[in-house]
Amino acid sequence: MSQSAMADYSAWVGRQEQQQDVVAAGPLGRLSATLDHDDPAAQPGDAAPPLSHWIMFLPGAKHSTLGTDGHPARGGFLPPVHHLPRRMWAGGRLEFRAPLRVGMAVTRTSTIADISNRHGASGELVFVTVRHEIRETGQEAVLLAEEHDIVYRSTGAVAVKAAAPAPPPGAWQRSLVPDAVMLFRYSALTFNGHRIHYDRSYVTREEGYPGLIVHGPLVATLLLDLVRRQQPGARVTRFSFRAMSPLFDGVPVTLNGNPPDGEGRIALWATNPAGGLAMRAEARIG
Repeated sequence: MSQSAMADYSAWVGRQEQQQDVVAAGPLGRLSATLDHDDPAAQPGDAAPPLSHWIMFLPGAKHSTLGTDGHPARGGFLPPVHHLPRRMWAGGRLEFRAPLRVGMAVTRTSTIADISNRHGASGELVFVTVRHEIRETGQEAVLLAEEHDIVYRSTGAVAVKAAAPAPPPGAWQRSLVPDAVMLFRYSALTFNGHRIHYDRSYVTREEGYPGLIVHGPLVATLLLDLVRRQQPGARVTRFSFRAMSPLFDGVPVTLNGNPPDGEGRIALWATNPAGGLAMRAEARIG
């Protein structure tokens, strides 16, 4: 991409949009079921678990405006990176300052913080960083701050490359097989129409992947859920994650973690059956 074309994207930096929602018990219960918990029904005032905001503020694009990949058409709030049709989550950094609570009306303010062009082994990449701040509606205090990295890639790029070796197994481990039903349920929870997560014919024939792709946010949620399973009751204050290589339905995934260090930091990572690193993350409790 030329420098002049990059300059065109600078007009999107600083753009903002706001969305409003209410923290609802029903979706929280369905997320709990998807994560294979048997939690009691959430009651008004209960704290929503960390990362459950990803099932709030859902996109509402009309069906007629969706692209062939199931995503909303390019442009609008996000820049129109038309020449790189593959779009996915690359990672993020979150700060949980105070809990979102069931029944609370909340407002999310989203700002495009940065757009950068890079070249990697798979070709040209465009990274867009969006900063989200969630507040109780009408209040000034930020309850949750998030930086969300989106990457755009070419269709000509090789779909799957060998993953880098993962660290040795963690002290905490949980193995599971994300199946098509789990992926469908998570897509439904997040109103995510991206066909790579539920349309096997599309993802294998059009995008060249060997199977349905496990959502990056779902992998991140499963990693943070490992902390809940190992440290019940611990308060998560920060979380960061970076997707390293894709995971596919029907293939075993191992979630790894190590107990918190002296500063409350917990190293987390997900591996594929070959021992390749799929996602690296870190949680902080305190």
